[in-house]
Amino acid sequence: MSEQIHSVTGIDSRKLLMWIFLASDCLFFGALISTYLIFKGNIPNPPYPTDRIVNGEFFHGLLNIPLTSASTFVLLMSSVAMVLAVYGAQNNNLKMMKGWLLSTIVLGIAFLLFQVYEFRHFLHEGLGLSTNQFGASFYLMTGFHGVHVGIGVIILISLLFGSFRRNSLGKETGFHIETAGLYWHFVDIVWIIIFTIVYLMPY
Repeated sequence: MSEQIHSVTGIDSRKLLMWIFLASDCLFFGALISTYLIFKGNIPNPPYPTDRIVNGEFFHGLLNIPLTSASTFVLLMSSVAMVLAVYGAQNNNLKMMKGWLLSTIVLGIAFLLFQVYEFRHFLHEGLGLSTNQFGASFYLMTGFHGVHVGIGVIILISLLFGSFRRNSLGKETGFHIETAGLYWHFVDIVWIIIFTIVYLMPY
């Protein structure tokens, strides 16, 4: 079957499966983002995402845009590092591939640490999964994205460890790096959308 898919489309069947998976994931994140947009304005009780005056009382907003902008920059730089890792793999430059793959992993972990810090801060301020509809939709959307980043980091770590057993890069290894790159860039694009909707759009 895989040979037939490859011969008809000209694309490796495994890469085609990755594209299909990413397309289905688009629908998944689309549903989460739509749910968030529906409930983002329905926040009957504090804490609130942004500064707000309710019945004459001032409430500080939870969202820390400078901090999240920094984490977004980190994730974008990880995408640049992934591009360079793929370039190294495609040009049989094992040292370059390892270095930039490690950089991608470190930046991905840094992004996750930013997210853990933010979640802990929100919980400390009283926003839990069941506090209100904003909290539920926020944690589900950003949490599932974090899970995707974590899965990506695990995949990249396994590829990095596998590369240490080789003295050169074969076509198969280059393919795996390139396919992992597709997944990583998808995760980055999804975060840009989430960041824009959650942190930049007015409430």
